[in-house]
Amino acid sequence: MAIEYEPIKGYYGDESEQEKHLRNDKNRNAADDNIDDGEKRIGKVALRISEPAIVNKDEEGPLIPISNSSRLRHQQQPQHPPPQQAQRLVSLDVFRGLTIVLMILVDDVGGLLPAINHSPWNGLTLADYVMPFFLFIVGVSLGLTYKRVSCKATATRKTILRALKLLILGLFLQGGFFHGVNHLTFGVDISQMRLMGILQRIAIAYLVAAICEIWLKDDDHVTSELTLLRKYRYQWVVALVLTIIYISLLYGLFVPDWEYQLPMATSSSAPRIFSVKCGVRGDTGPACNVVGMIDRKILGIQHLYSKPVFVRTKQCSINSPDYGPLPSDAPSWCQAPFDPEGLLSSVMAIVTCLVGLHYGHIIVHFKDHRDRLRLWLIPSAALLVLGLALDFSGMHINKALYTLSYMCVTAGAAGLLFAGIYVLVG
Repeated sequence: MAIEYEPIKGYYGDESEQEKHLRNDKNRNAADDNIDDGEKRIGKVALRISEPAIVNKDEEGPLIPISNSSRLRHQQQPQHPPPQQAQRLVSLDVFRGLTIVLMILVDDVGGLLPAINHSPWNGLTLADYVMPFFLFIVGVSLGLTYKRVSCKATATRKTILRALKLLILGLFLQGGFFHGVNHLTFGVDISQMRLMGILQRIAIAYLVAAICEIWLKDDDHVTSELTLLRKYRYQWVVALVLTIIYISLLYGLFVPDWEYQLPMATSSSAPRIFSVKCGVRGDTGPACNVVGMIDRKILGIQHLYSKPVFVRTKQCSINSPDYGPLPSDAPSWCQAPFDPEGLLSSVMAIVTCLVGLHYGHIIVHFKDHRDRLRLWLIPSAALLVLGLALDFSGMHINKALYTLSYMCVTAGAAGLLFAGIYVLVG
Protein backbone atom coordinates (compact mmCIF):
# COMPACT_ATOMS: atom_id res chain seq x y z
CA MET A 1 0.00 0.00 0.00
CA ALA A 2 1.42 3.33 -1.02
CA ILE A 3 1.93 5.93 1.66
CA GLU A 4 0.89 9.45 0.81
CA TYR A 5 3.03 12.28 2.17
CA GLU A 6 2.17 15.86 2.84
CA PRO A 7 4.15 18.53 1.00
CA ILE A 8 6.41 20.76 3.01
CA LYS A 9 5.01 24.25 3.09
CA GLY A 10 7.28 27.25 2.89
CA TYR A 11 10.46 25.37 1.67
CA TYR A 12 11.95 24.25 -1.64
CA GLY A 13 12.19 20.60 -2.47
CA ASP A 14 16.01 20.43 -2.33
CA GLU A 15 19.07 22.63 -1.92
CA SER A 16 20.03 22.76 -5.62
CA GLU A 17 16.70 24.20 -6.68
CA GLN A 18 17.03 26.92 -4.10
CA GLU A 19 20.54 27.82 -5.28
CA LYS A 20 19.36 27.82 -8.91
CA HIS A 21 16.54 30.13 -8.06
CA LEU A 22 18.94 32.53 -6.35
CA ARG A 23 21.37 32.52 -9.32
CA ASN A 24 18.61 33.22 -11.84
CA ASP A 25 17.14 36.05 -9.82
CA LYS A 26 18.20 39.31 -11.53
CA ASN A 27 17.05 41.56 -8.71
CA ARG A 28 19.56 41.29 -5.87
CA ASN A 29 17.42 43.36 -3.54
CA ALA A 30 14.43 41.14 -4.13
CA ALA A 31 16.61 38.11 -3.46
CA ASP A 32 17.78 39.65 -0.21
CA ASP A 33 14.20 40.28 0.78
CA ASN A 34 13.32 36.65 0.02
CA ILE A 35 16.28 35.45 2.08
CA ASP A 36 15.25 37.65 5.02
CA ASP A 37 11.71 36.38 4.73
CA GLY A 38 12.96 32.78 4.66
CA GLU A 39 15.10 33.37 7.77
CA LYS A 40 12.08 34.76 9.54
CA ARG A 41 10.07 31.67 8.69
CA ILE A 42 12.91 29.37 9.78
CA GLY A 43 13.05 31.28 13.05
CA LYS A 44 9.34 30.72 13.50
CA VAL A 45 9.74 26.98 12.92
CA ALA A 46 12.62 26.85 15.40
CA LEU A 47 10.46 28.65 17.90
CA ARG A 48 7.72 26.09 17.38
CA ILE A 49 10.18 23.26 17.98
CA SER A 50 11.47 24.87 21.15
CA GLU A 51 7.90 25.24 22.45
CA PRO A 52 6.51 21.70 22.40
CA ALA A 53 3.24 22.81 23.94
CA ILE A 54 2.27 24.58 20.67
CA VAL A 55 1.17 22.23 17.88
CA ASN A 56 -0.11 23.47 14.53
CA LYS A 57 -2.38 20.97 12.84
CA ASP A 58 -1.85 22.47 9.37
CA GLU A 59 1.97 22.27 9.28
CA GLU A 60 3.54 18.89 9.70
CA GLY A 61 7.23 18.13 9.55
CA PRO A 62 8.87 16.90 6.33
CA LEU A 63 7.98 13.44 5.11
CA ILE A 64 5.37 12.68 7.74
CA PRO A 65 2.80 10.10 6.65
CA ILE A 66 -0.73 11.48 6.67
CA SER A 67 -2.10 8.27 8.15
CA ASN A 68 0.29 8.55 11.11
CA SER A 69 0.39 12.31 11.52
CA SER A 70 -2.24 12.48 14.25
CA ARG A 71 -0.63 9.63 16.19
CA LEU A 72 2.83 11.22 16.02
CA ARG A 73 1.42 14.61 16.90
CA HIS A 74 -0.11 13.00 19.98
CA GLN A 75 3.25 11.48 20.85
CA GLN A 76 5.02 14.83 20.47
CA GLN A 77 2.69 16.56 22.89
CA PRO A 78 4.41 17.20 26.20
CA GLN A 79 3.80 14.68 28.91
CA HIS A 80 3.06 16.75 31.98
CA PRO A 81 4.40 15.02 35.08
CA PRO A 82 1.81 14.25 37.73
CA PRO A 83 1.75 16.72 40.58
CA GLN A 84 4.15 15.82 43.33
CA GLN A 85 2.54 14.42 46.41
CA ALA A 86 3.34 16.19 49.63
CA GLN A 87 6.18 14.31 51.27
CA ARG A 88 5.61 13.48 54.91
CA LEU A 89 8.18 14.46 57.47
CA VAL A 90 9.32 11.07 58.71
CA SER A 91 10.87 12.43 61.89
CA LEU A 92 7.55 14.03 62.89
CA ASP A 93 5.70 10.75 62.33
CA VAL A 94 8.29 8.87 64.38
CA PHE A 95 8.04 11.47 67.14
CA ARG A 96 4.26 11.11 67.16
CA GLY A 97 4.52 7.32 67.30
CA LEU A 98 7.00 7.42 70.17
CA THR A 99 4.71 9.78 72.09
CA ILE A 100 1.79 7.39 71.65
CA VAL A 101 3.94 4.49 72.82
CA LEU A 102 4.98 6.55 75.83
CA MET A 103 1.33 7.33 76.60
CA ILE A 104 0.37 3.66 76.48
CA LEU A 105 3.38 2.73 78.60
CA VAL A 106 2.66 5.16 81.43
CA ASP A 107 -1.06 4.36 81.38
CA ASP A 108 -0.53 0.61 81.66
CA VAL A 109 2.66 0.44 83.72
CA GLY A 110 2.27 3.64 85.73
CA GLY A 111 0.06 1.88 88.24
CA LEU A 112 2.77 -0.72 88.85
CA LEU A 113 5.67 1.74 88.80
CA PRO A 114 4.59 4.98 90.48
CA ALA A 115 7.97 6.51 89.65
CA ILE A 116 6.99 6.88 85.98
CA ASN A 117 3.40 7.88 86.74
CA HIS A 118 2.38 11.54 86.89
CA SER A 119 4.10 13.48 89.62
CA PRO A 120 1.75 13.91 92.65
CA TRP A 121 2.38 17.67 92.52
CA ASN A 122 5.74 19.40 92.03
CA GLY A 123 8.36 17.57 89.99
CA LEU A 124 8.63 15.86 86.66
CA THR A 125 8.20 12.20 85.70
CA LEU A 126 8.09 10.29 82.44
CA ALA A 127 4.31 10.55 82.18
CA ASP A 128 4.43 14.34 82.49
CA TYR A 129 6.06 14.63 79.05
CA VAL A 130 3.14 13.11 77.13
CA MET A 131 0.79 16.10 77.01
CA PRO A 132 3.39 18.75 76.04
CA PHE A 133 4.85 16.41 73.42
CA PHE A 134 1.43 16.11 71.77
CA LEU A 135 0.96 19.88 71.86
CA PHE A 136 4.43 20.39 70.39
CA ILE A 137 3.60 17.99 67.56
CA VAL A 138 0.35 19.85 66.86
CA GLY A 139 2.30 23.10 66.55
CA VAL A 140 4.87 21.65 64.14
CA SER A 141 2.10 20.15 62.01
CA LEU A 142 0.28 23.50 61.82
CA GLY A 143 3.43 25.16 60.51
CA LEU A 144 3.51 22.67 57.65
CA THR A 145 -0.25 22.64 57.01
CA TYR A 146 -0.76 26.39 56.74
CA LYS A 147 2.47 27.41 55.04
CA ARG A 148 0.32 28.57 52.10
CA VAL A 149 -3.23 29.73 52.73
CA SER A 150 -5.28 30.59 49.63
CA CYS A 151 -8.37 31.79 51.50
CA LYS A 152 -8.01 32.81 55.15
CA ALA A 153 -11.76 32.82 55.79
CA THR A 154 -12.18 29.26 54.50
CA ALA A 155 -9.16 28.04 56.46
CA THR A 156 -10.52 29.67 59.62
CA ARG A 157 -13.91 28.06 59.17
CA LYS A 158 -12.35 24.61 58.74
CA THR A 159 -10.14 25.19 61.77
CA ILE A 160 -13.11 26.09 63.96
CA LEU A 161 -15.03 23.03 62.78
CA ARG A 162 -12.09 20.73 63.56
CA ALA A 163 -11.69 22.24 67.01
CA LEU A 164 -15.41 21.82 67.73
CA LYS A 165 -15.27 18.18 66.65
CA LEU A 166 -12.34 17.58 68.97
CA LEU A 167 -14.14 19.33 71.85
CA ILE A 168 -17.28 17.26 71.36
CA LEU A 169 -15.24 14.06 71.15
CA GLY A 170 -13.46 15.01 74.36
CA LEU A 171 -16.74 15.65 76.13
CA PHE A 172 -18.08 12.32 74.94
CA LEU A 173 -15.00 10.28 75.90
CA GLN A 174 -13.88 12.08 79.06
CA GLY A 175 -17.13 13.61 80.27
CA GLY A 176 -18.23 10.40 81.93
CA PHE A 177 -20.16 8.52 79.27
CA PHE A 178 -17.86 5.48 79.48
CA HIS A 179 -16.94 5.64 83.15
CA GLY A 180 -19.48 2.96 84.04
CA VAL A 181 -18.58 0.41 81.39
CA ASN A 182 -17.31 -2.16 83.89
CA HIS A 183 -20.55 -1.92 85.85
CA LEU A 184 -22.72 -1.97 82.72
CA THR A 185 -24.04 1.49 83.56
CA PHE A 186 -23.77 3.75 80.55
CA GLY A 187 -24.57 7.42 80.27
CA VAL A 188 -23.69 10.33 82.51
CA ASP A 189 -25.31 12.88 84.74
CA ILE A 190 -25.02 16.16 82.83
CA SER A 191 -25.06 18.17 86.05
CA GLN A 192 -21.95 16.30 87.25
CA MET A 193 -20.05 15.60 84.04
CA ARG A 194 -16.46 16.71 83.59
CA LEU A 195 -16.17 19.59 81.14
CA MET A 196 -12.42 19.77 80.55
CA GLY A 197 -9.98 17.05 79.55
CA ILE A 198 -7.01 16.12 77.37
CA LEU A 199 -8.79 16.40 74.03
CA GLN A 200 -10.46 19.64 75.06
CA ARG A 201 -7.06 21.14 75.92
CA ILE A 202 -5.59 20.03 72.59
CA ALA A 203 -8.61 21.53 70.80
CA ILE A 204 -8.12 24.90 72.51
CA ALA A 205 -4.40 25.00 71.80
CA TYR A 206 -4.93 23.89 68.21
CA LEU A 207 -7.59 26.55 67.60
CA VAL A 208 -5.53 29.45 68.94
CA ALA A 209 -2.29 28.36 67.24
CA ALA A 210 -4.05 27.77 63.91
CA ILE A 211 -5.74 31.18 64.01
CA CYS A 212 -2.36 32.76 64.71
CA GLU A 213 -0.78 30.91 61.80
CA ILE A 214 -3.56 31.88 59.40
CA TRP A 215 -3.85 35.56 60.29
CA LEU A 216 -0.75 36.68 62.19
CA LYS A 217 2.12 36.41 59.73
CA ASP A 218 3.59 38.81 57.21
CA ASP A 219 4.45 38.21 53.59
CA ASP A 220 8.16 38.87 54.12
CA HIS A 221 10.59 36.53 52.42
CA VAL A 222 12.66 34.65 54.98
CA THR A 223 16.39 34.74 54.33
CA SER A 224 17.82 34.62 57.85
CA GLU A 225 16.93 34.05 61.47
CA LEU A 226 16.14 37.76 61.89
CA THR A 227 13.68 37.82 59.00
CA LEU A 228 12.07 34.63 60.37
CA LEU A 229 11.39 36.36 63.67
CA ARG A 230 10.16 39.46 61.88
CA LYS A 231 7.73 37.48 59.73
CA TYR A 232 6.09 35.81 62.74
CA ARG A 233 6.63 38.55 65.32
CA TYR A 234 2.92 38.89 66.09
CA GLN A 235 2.73 35.21 67.00
CA TRP A 236 5.54 35.73 69.48
CA VAL A 237 3.64 38.72 70.86
CA VAL A 238 0.64 36.44 71.46
CA ALA A 239 2.85 33.90 73.27
CA LEU A 240 4.36 36.66 75.42
CA VAL A 241 0.95 38.15 76.28
CA LEU A 242 -0.44 34.73 77.25
CA THR A 243 2.58 34.09 79.48
CA ILE A 244 2.22 37.47 81.19
CA ILE A 245 -1.52 36.89 81.75
CA TYR A 246 -0.88 33.46 83.25
CA ILE A 247 1.88 34.62 85.62
CA SER A 248 -0.10 37.72 86.64
CA LEU A 249 -3.19 35.70 87.52
CA LEU A 250 -1.31 32.81 89.17
CA TYR A 251 0.67 35.04 91.52
CA GLY A 252 -1.58 38.09 91.67
CA LEU A 253 -5.11 36.92 92.45
CA PHE A 254 -6.30 36.44 96.01
CA VAL A 255 -7.67 32.98 96.86
CA PRO A 256 -10.32 33.08 99.61
CA ASP A 257 -11.52 30.22 101.78
CA TRP A 258 -13.74 27.73 100.01
CA GLU A 259 -15.65 24.55 100.68
CA TYR A 260 -16.88 21.46 98.89
CA GLN A 261 -19.06 18.50 99.68
CA LEU A 262 -18.84 14.78 99.06
CA PRO A 263 -21.82 12.43 98.80
CA MET A 264 -22.07 9.79 101.49
CA ALA A 265 -22.16 6.06 100.83
CA THR A 266 -25.91 5.89 101.36
CA SER A 267 -28.17 8.18 99.38
CA SER A 268 -30.29 8.91 102.46
CA SER A 269 -27.37 10.46 104.34
CA ALA A 270 -26.60 14.15 103.95
CA PRO A 271 -23.40 14.97 102.00
CA ARG A 272 -20.33 15.73 104.04
CA ILE A 273 -19.03 19.31 103.76
CA PHE A 274 -15.32 20.14 103.92
CA SER A 275 -13.91 23.64 104.46
CA VAL A 276 -10.53 24.66 103.07
CA LYS A 277 -8.73 27.60 104.68
CA CYS A 278 -6.81 29.77 102.24
CA GLY A 279 -6.88 33.57 102.31
CA VAL A 280 -3.55 33.78 100.49
CA ARG A 281 -2.10 35.20 97.30
CA GLY A 282 0.44 33.54 95.00
CA ASP A 283 0.21 30.08 96.56
CA THR A 284 0.97 27.15 94.25
CA GLY A 285 0.03 24.30 96.56
CA PRO A 286 -2.82 21.86 95.88
CA ALA A 287 -5.37 23.67 98.06
CA CYS A 288 -5.08 27.41 97.46
CA ASN A 289 -3.85 27.96 93.90
CA VAL A 290 -5.53 30.30 91.43
CA VAL A 291 -5.84 27.58 88.77
CA GLY A 292 -8.26 25.60 90.88
CA MET A 293 -10.11 28.71 92.05
CA ILE A 294 -10.83 29.88 88.48
CA ASP A 295 -12.12 26.43 87.50
CA ARG A 296 -14.38 26.31 90.55
CA LYS A 297 -15.77 29.77 89.79
CA ILE A 298 -16.27 29.37 86.04
CA LEU A 299 -16.81 25.66 85.42
CA GLY A 300 -18.27 24.74 88.80
CA ILE A 301 -16.69 22.37 91.28
CA GLN A 302 -19.14 19.62 90.29
CA HIS A 303 -17.67 19.63 86.75
CA LEU A 304 -14.05 19.11 87.77
CA TYR A 305 -12.02 15.91 87.84
CA SER A 306 -12.96 13.98 90.96
CA LYS A 307 -9.69 12.01 91.28
CA PRO A 308 -6.92 14.62 91.10
CA VAL A 309 -3.26 13.71 91.11
CA PHE A 310 -2.53 15.27 94.50
CA VAL A 311 -4.31 12.40 96.28
CA ARG A 312 -0.94 10.60 95.95
CA THR A 313 0.98 13.24 97.90
CA LYS A 314 2.36 12.45 101.35
CA GLN A 315 -0.36 14.54 102.98
CA CYS A 316 -3.12 12.48 101.33
CA SER A 317 -1.75 8.94 100.96
CA ILE A 318 0.15 6.69 103.30
CA ASN A 319 1.52 4.89 100.21
CA SER A 320 2.78 8.03 98.47
CA PRO A 321 3.70 8.37 95.63
CA ASP A 322 1.13 5.64 95.04
CA TYR A 323 -2.54 5.69 95.90
CA GLY A 324 -3.46 4.68 99.41
CA PRO A 325 -5.69 5.36 102.41
CA LEU A 326 -5.82 8.83 103.90
CA PRO A 327 -3.49 9.48 106.84
CA SER A 328 -5.13 10.25 110.16
CA ASP A 329 -4.05 13.89 109.95
CA ALA A 330 -4.94 14.37 106.27
CA PRO A 331 -5.87 17.97 105.38
CA SER A 332 -9.41 18.81 104.32
CA TRP A 333 -8.52 19.41 100.65
CA CYS A 334 -7.30 15.86 99.94
CA GLN A 335 -10.64 14.73 98.47
CA ALA A 336 -11.49 17.96 96.68
CA PRO A 337 -12.06 17.87 92.90
CA PHE A 338 -9.35 19.47 90.76
CA ASP A 339 -8.96 19.46 87.00
CA PRO A 340 -5.39 19.02 85.70
CA GLU A 341 -6.59 20.30 82.31
CA GLY A 342 -8.24 23.45 83.63
CA LEU A 343 -8.84 26.82 81.99
CA LEU A 344 -5.89 28.86 83.25
CA SER A 345 -3.41 26.02 82.91
CA SER A 346 -4.51 25.62 79.27
CA VAL A 347 -3.15 29.11 78.60
CA MET A 348 0.42 27.84 78.94
CA ALA A 349 -0.51 24.78 76.91
CA ILE A 350 -1.24 27.16 74.04
CA VAL A 351 2.27 28.58 74.42
CA THR A 352 3.73 25.07 74.06
CA CYS A 353 1.80 24.70 70.81
CA LEU A 354 3.14 28.06 69.59
CA VAL A 355 6.69 26.92 70.36
CA GLY A 356 6.12 23.83 68.20
CA LEU A 357 4.73 26.12 65.51
CA HIS A 358 8.06 27.96 65.42
CA TYR A 359 9.89 24.67 64.83
CA GLY A 360 7.52 24.02 61.92
CA HIS A 361 8.42 27.43 60.46
CA ILE A 362 12.08 26.43 60.49
CA ILE A 363 11.24 23.36 58.40
CA VAL A 364 9.32 25.46 55.89
CA HIS A 365 11.85 28.26 55.41
CA PHE A 366 15.21 26.52 55.86
CA LYS A 367 16.10 23.58 53.64
CA ASP A 368 19.66 22.96 54.78
CA HIS A 369 19.81 20.26 57.46
CA ARG A 370 22.55 21.96 59.43
CA ASP A 371 20.58 25.20 59.57
CA ARG A 372 17.50 23.36 60.80
CA LEU A 373 19.41 21.53 63.52
CA ARG A 374 21.15 24.70 64.64
CA LEU A 375 17.89 26.66 64.83
CA TRP A 376 16.25 23.80 66.74
CA LEU A 377 19.01 22.99 69.20
CA ILE A 378 19.74 26.55 70.34
CA PRO A 379 16.20 27.48 71.47
CA SER A 380 15.65 23.97 72.87
CA ALA A 381 18.72 24.22 75.07
CA ALA A 382 17.77 27.77 76.08
CA LEU A 383 14.26 26.69 77.08
CA LEU A 384 15.61 23.77 79.07
CA VAL A 385 18.10 25.93 80.97
CA LEU A 386 15.48 28.63 81.60
CA GLY A 387 12.98 26.11 82.96
CA LEU A 388 15.50 24.58 85.35
CA ALA A 389 16.58 28.04 86.49
CA LEU A 390 12.96 29.02 87.20
CA ASP A 391 12.41 25.81 89.16
CA PHE A 392 15.54 26.46 91.21
CA SER A 393 14.38 30.01 91.94
CA GLY A 394 11.00 28.91 93.30
CA MET A 395 8.69 28.67 90.27
CA HIS A 396 8.40 24.92 90.57
CA ILE A 397 7.91 22.52 87.69
CA ASN A 398 4.29 21.46 88.01
CA LYS A 399 2.24 19.64 85.41
CA ALA A 400 -1.13 20.12 87.12
CA LEU A 401 -0.68 23.90 87.12
CA TYR A 402 1.27 23.89 83.82
CA THR A 403 3.73 26.41 85.23
CA LEU A 404 6.11 28.43 83.08
CA SER A 405 9.05 26.32 84.23
CA TYR A 406 7.17 23.16 83.28
CA MET A 407 6.38 24.59 79.83
CA CYS A 408 10.02 25.57 79.24
CA VAL A 409 11.51 22.24 80.33
CA THR A 410 9.05 20.05 78.43
CA ALA A 411 9.11 22.19 75.27
CA GLY A 412 12.91 22.21 75.33
CA ALA A 413 12.98 18.44 75.80
CA ALA A 414 10.52 18.04 72.92
CA GLY A 415 12.74 20.16 70.67
CA LEU A 416 15.86 18.19 71.55
CA LEU A 417 14.13 14.85 71.03
CA PHE A 418 12.67 16.01 67.73
CA ALA A 419 16.10 17.16 66.53
CA GLY A 420 17.63 13.84 67.54
CA ILE A 421 14.97 11.89 65.64
CA TYR A 422 15.51 14.15 62.63
CA VAL A 423 19.21 13.28 62.62
CA LEU A 424 18.40 9.57 62.71
CA VAL A 425 15.55 9.29 60.19
CA GLY A 426 15.36 12.68 58.42
